[in-house]
Amino acid sequence: MKKYLLFFVVIGAVILVAYEALIYYDTWFPYGRMWETPAVKPHEEPPLVMWKNTVPYDGGEAVFRVTPADLLKSPFSLTNAETVERGKVLYDKFCAQCHGKNHDGNATVGQSFHPLPTDLRSAKVRSLSEGAFFKEISYGIPDGRQPPLATTIEALDRWRIIAYVRSLGPRK
Repeated sequence: MKKYLLFFVVIGAVILVAYEALIYYDTWFPYGRMWETPAVKPHEEPPLVMWKNTVPYDGGEAVFRVTPADLLKSPFSLTNAETVERGKVLYDKFCAQCHGKNHDGNATVGQSFHPLPTDLRSAKVRSLSEGAFFKEISYGIPDGRQPPLATTIEALDRWRIIAYVRSLGPRK
């Protein structure tokens, strides 16, 4: 009986010491505590008015995902010089690390992939419809190394990148 009593006294003492240590740590913690940071409490201010058509209920990324690739068309002329130039800037920002400055898949990051990233001037890429190319950039390539970029690159910018890559012509 004394063993059990001693056991519970020790356990109680450990819990009490742990509790006091936690209180001490919480009181003298050198960084901000959550209850001290400013926060907006519900209904502190009237809720913002949600104007009609603020949240889209049709269109957007969901439409691109379910539309067959052969029905997707670029909203830009793929030969427009301004679109191609903007596409080059976007390519350098988002694609060149893997596909390279020469568009051949031999870039610093791309070298770590197996298989290597696709040569963007290859016959395979050139034969893709603009919609199929858009879907590969947006949603990745199954069993491939192309990551899905729909959440990284805006839809119009993905079309601009396609315009730039199409402007390169075939590899000679």
